[in-house]
Amino acid sequence: MNILIIEDESRIAKRILRMTREFFLNTLNQITHLESLQNGIEHIKNNEIDLVLLDLNLNGDNGFDLLKNTVSESFHTIIISAYKEQALMAFEYGVLDFVPKPFNKERLNLAFNRVLNKESLTAKNIKFLAIKKRGEVQLINIENVIYIKGAGMYTELVLSNGNTYLHDKSLEKLEQLLPEEFTRIHKSYLVKITIIKSIKINSGSKYFAELSNEELLPIGRTRYKDLKAKMFN
Repeated sequence: MNILIIEDESRIAKRILRMTREFFLNTLNQITHLESLQNGIEHIKNNEIDLVLLDLNLNGDNGFDLLKNTVSESFHTIIISAYKEQALMAFEYGVLDFVPKPFNKERLNLAFNRVLNKESLTAKNIKFLAIKKRGEVQLINIENVIYIKGAGMYTELVLSNGNTYLHDKSLEKLEQLLPEEFTRIHKSYLVKITIIKSIKINSGSKYFAELSNEELLPIGRTRYKDLKAKMFN
């Protein structure tokens, strides 16, 4: 993994570096520590990143300025900050976790386990998905997304008005962030369960979800029972 730490307090940065190295011992490729927001933004532009650990107050600069411009990227972001009142806003912008200062090893490891998808999020408050359009970041309200289709390392967001947008995060990473109303019906589809009108069974035991817009999406055989239980319980 390639990990970037953006933290301006030297003492705290050293603790984060030590704990991060200990946790990702066998999977760590490169770990970089930077103290300023601008240097962090430049590093993200020019390097491949898997995880960003971000403080929100960096010598007076606001970490949200970075977050708003990078939340559409393929990597996960974990906020480490004393500003607990900003946790909700951070989750709304799609961070994986918010670790309040002061923190201990167990709390940071919990966040790291979520990176590896070993621990689920207790609260998924994401309200926006960020996409890049003509070089600019645009926030899409999660309420307008009806389903998400996997497209290799990327995903395609499909909106209620028929518009589609590419997103840099994989389907697996978005599944970690999205609220429970989105359910995995197929290896390539995450769907808002409230827009599924019915389940259709075609010859050969092929299952399809009929959406409220009459569109049909495939249902994986291993996911059929789970989806049926969610819809009718």
